[in-house]
Amino acid sequence: MSSRVRDAGQNAGVAPEFTVDPAMLDAISPSGDRGGIVLGSGLKGEPLTISALRSTPTRIVLVGGLYLARQVAMRAMAVGAWVVVATGRPTEWQVLSRAAGSRDGRPSPLVQIRRLSPVELPRPSEDAPLLVVTDGGPTPQDLFPPRSPWQTTVYVLPYLHPQAGVTANAADLVLMQRLPAGQAELAGRIWNLPPQMMRQLTMLKDDQVVALGRNLWRPLRLVTTGKEQQLLGPVRRGD
Repeated sequence: MSSRVRDAGQNAGVAPEFTVDPAMLDAISPSGDRGGIVLGSGLKGEPLTISALRSTPTRIVLVGGLYLARQVAMRAMAVGAWVVVATGRPTEWQVLSRAAGSRDGRPSPLVQIRRLSPVELPRPSEDAPLLVVTDGGPTPQDLFPPRSPWQTTVYVLPYLHPQAGVTANAADLVLMQRLPAGQAELAGRIWNLPPQMMRQLTMLKDDQVVALGRNLWRPLRLVTTGKEQQLLGPVRRGD
């Protein structure tokens, strides 16, 4: 596991990134830098991005509700990524198709909502990176492991399960929302967290997330645009 988050103003980074003020998120468009997507702001208000789309196959694990997963997918779309969602609850993901709009009266090809079964994926490239979302419950099958440059696979875990340890430990980045005490203890065992970090996981607000990676523990606040609120509703911990 390695760090994929940096603060505004830092020069180091593992992939091309851009940083914007949270108040300007509505201005994000496909013309932005495809390497990084805006995730939110630090607890002091500093904007943060994640290197979600890069030239190395990448795994991201999200532990929490669908709100966070759909927001990450929409942010990837905003910087020009293809998005393929494999899910057992396709109705919950149709909001991405609405966000992508239509072309000539047909749904945009940038978004595909699929069942939880292997399918042929679009071929990713630097100009058209690919975000694959696996929404298969707490112990997901590894249907689409990232094998190609510019492919990122996101695993959506509604909660931590002991059998998800392999998936979690293989991630380059983990984003966790608030966990109950028992789940926080399991997180402590999986990632060898000290007691104060486990306690912090139980005290996160609805709009707070912890970014976890190698040598990385970074609480941050989700920032939602007006357009996203129209599609997703207010920021929340659940679906």
